[in-house]
Amino acid sequence: MAKKTNCPISRGDFRTQAKPITVTIGGVPLVAEVKEFSTGSLGWYLNGKTSVEVSGTPVSVQIGLNLTIVGSKELPKDASEPEPVEGPEPVESAVA
Repeated sequence: MAKKTNCPISRGDFRTQAKPITVTIGGVPLVAEVKEFSTGSLGWYLNGKTSVEVSGTPVSVQIGLNLTIVGSKELPKDASEPEPVEGPEPVESAVA
C-alpha cells in the first residue's frame, strides 16, 4: 500500500496566501482560480474554451482543469466552519 501524503499547509494558510495560477494552453495564458472543492480538497480550478491549432487548422477546445493539493482533503476542518445541518425532526401527528 502506498504511503499517505500529508498536506504541508493548513486550510487557513491556503485561504490567506494561495494566489491564482497562470497556465498556458495553445499559447494562450489562462488563469486557474483558487478553490476549495466540495470534497474538502484545496487547489485551483479552470474552466473555459480556447483554440488550438492542429496541422495549421484551429480547433475549438473545452478546458476543464483541476489542480488539487495532494493530502488536502484530510486536513482538519476549521473550528469556525459550521457542521452540516440535518433536516428537521419529523413531527408525529396525534390521532384522536
